[in-house]
Amino acid sequence: MAVSHMAAAREVARGFDPARHVLIAGPTASGKSALALALARDQGGVIVNADAIQVYENWRILTARPSKAEERQAAHALYGHVPGDQPYSVGDWLRAVAALLETGQRLIITGGTGLYFTALTEGLADIPLTPPRIRAEGEARLAEHGLQAICAELDARTLERIDRYNPARVMRAWEVLRTTGRGLADWQDDTPPPLLPLDHAQTALFDAPKDWLSPRIAQRFTKMLQAGALDEARANLPTFTRALPSSKAIGAAELIAVLRGEMTEAEATTRATILTRQFAKRQRTWFRARMGRWTRIHPGVLA
Repeated sequence: MAVSHMAAAREVARGFDPARHVLIAGPTASGKSALALALARDQGGVIVNADAIQVYENWRILTARPSKAEERQAAHALYGHVPGDQPYSVGDWLRAVAALLETGQRLIITGGTGLYFTALTEGLADIPLTPPRIRAEGEARLAEHGLQAICAELDARTLERIDRYNPARVMRAWEVLRTTGRGLADWQDDTPPPLLPLDHAQTALFDAPKDWLSPRIAQRFTKMLQAGALDEARANLPTFTRALPSSKAIGAAELIAVLRGEMTEAEATTRATILTRQFAKRQRTWFRARMGRWTRIHPGVLA
């Protein structure tokens, strides 16, 4: 991390109360990790991952997890602690955060998964687990009929709330309805008290406009390749399938395709960049819709 970049992050960090928890959200490549590290180094606290794909152990470079050098500078939690073939839900994450809150340590929770933050600050419904047979049925229906056909089976209230272009969110809603007979929206309206109400924490939402973020995204995948992402993919090659939960890491399928001779590095870079831009757009949409009370920070202050 550049010295000037860290110096700017430390300047921003001075505006935070060292005695209170911090929540830092923002789209990919917006600079969240720099602020989290500055806060932990200068004020103390544990940096806690709130990114659904950074929980997996088998992709560090490709998911932009903190480097080993950064991990030596401050305590980190919930990064790379889940095997790549193991499903991991927002409920799993909340239980892990609850255990950390019980230690009394100051938490600096940072990431780009809006659902994690919403569940943490607004509560999460205690929805029964989906039986394997129903999950298999859903996967078969998705493969045969497509995402929009699955959307057509959902109740109207749930359909209004979810990202209809996100297969994971759509299938989760379908599984809940099929398993319980109740729509996901009904379950969400029956939520217990939140673990960490928004008023009990300091917030920082990186409000990254498209014209500022796009050039950073364009450079991101190339930097990952320079850092060894292809070697990381090579280590994953023997066990890689698209069915693995960790295979949803942006660029994973493309790098595997490069190693299999199905795609060039240039093609993989172009494809991964497009996917990252689309992902960042979905993140910004979620943040605008669900995080209106958060304190906005323009990421340019860390440049």
